[in-house]
Amino acid sequence: MVQREGNQFMVDGQPLYVNGFNTYWLMVLAVDESTRPKVSEVFQEASAAGLSVCRTWAFNDGQWRALQKSPAVYDEDVFKGLDFVVSEAKKHKIRLILSLVNNWDAYGGKSQYVKWGKAAGLNSTSDDDFFSHPTLKYYYKSHVSTVLNRVNTITNITYKDDPTIFAWELMNEPRCESDPSGDKLQAWIQEMAVFVKSIDPKHLVEIGLEGFYGPSTPNKVQHNPNTYAQQVGTDFIRNHQVLGVDFASVHIYPDSWISQAISNAHIEFVKSWTQAHIDDAEEYLGMPVVFAEFGVSRKDPGYNLSYHGALISSVYQSVLNSTKKGGAGGGTLLWQVFPQGTEYMDDGYAVVLSKNPSLSNIISLQSTRLKTFNSLCSWKCRWNCKKKHASFPLL
Repeated sequence: MVQREGNQFMVDGQPLYVNGFNTYWLMVLAVDESTRPKVSEVFQEASAAGLSVCRTWAFNDGQWRALQKSPAVYDEDVFKGLDFVVSEAKKHKIRLILSLVNNWDAYGGKSQYVKWGKAAGLNSTSDDDFFSHPTLKYYYKSHVSTVLNRVNTITNITYKDDPTIFAWELMNEPRCESDPSGDKLQAWIQEMAVFVKSIDPKHLVEIGLEGFYGPSTPNKVQHNPNTYAQQVGTDFIRNHQVLGVDFASVHIYPDSWISQAISNAHIEFVKSWTQAHIDDAEEYLGMPVVFAEFGVSRKDPGYNLSYHGALISSVYQSVLNSTKKGGAGGGTLLWQVFPQGTEYMDDGYAVVLSKNPSLSNIISLQSTRLKTFNSLCSWKCRWNCKKKHASFPLL
């Protein structure tokens, strides 16, 4: 199992720094024999680029090829698809961060839970009731329990016992705009983090936040990309000080948050955004921070490969600078890696490694640097240097 010691990830007593990726649709494509090979293909290509962690969905609520067709009612064929994803990741030595529900409507999300509640007679007025209504929280807990206690039909390993799983994510990009104070979401995080740990104390848990600063840190809201970000009910530092949360998550989308048109200001924002969160993870949280989504859409006005490479490189460099000091920069997860033949699902952010040699080279170089550094950490730890590492010029 990946563990956490202070502000670093650890495996077998050695520090671990991550270069990873997102591919959200793996479970859905694993259901059908005709598309299942694409799951193996993306793991093969990612592994060849040195990517070692994949973040993907362990939910699909009430939609096409739903995992959870209705509360506590599951499609076994879809669950077997998720079993295949976990077994293929294990085969390719890739660990998984499994997200358990969506804030957004895609793949069901909190709105689907509210629809189920209404169908059962609940008088709900907002999708944010997901975070507070006892029945809806019960639905979510039931799903969490079902996934964590699932016995993989291929490996015969219970999910909560499988070291292939890096961590559980409570929710993809939780927001509770009906309560800008952040109290409602904070209470939900507190309850659910402890609940997950009560079932599975072995695995790490993270929230799935985008990283916006909120009311508890008015001196930090200037780091937010816009004023709206501090009104969505999230609060980066406060949220991550919850019992049961092991590491911080941050997303980076200047083309969504600042302006769709590409500009140099985006790169400057990326630099300040990443550094601010690394500093806070070290000073206030004492835990690793993972930049769990970052990318740029080819559909943006002014998009070019040079800018795309600069954005990726900026995130990588900030984390690498932290890594070399033994800091809290725990890793990065690019949004998102696709294999050839799946472009029909591309939202503009997909990186097909075999078609993008310039971006693939940047990704592979970061993997090589981190692999080298992890090896040096392991060597130095044998000489009783467990936490703080010298800066290695070759990186």
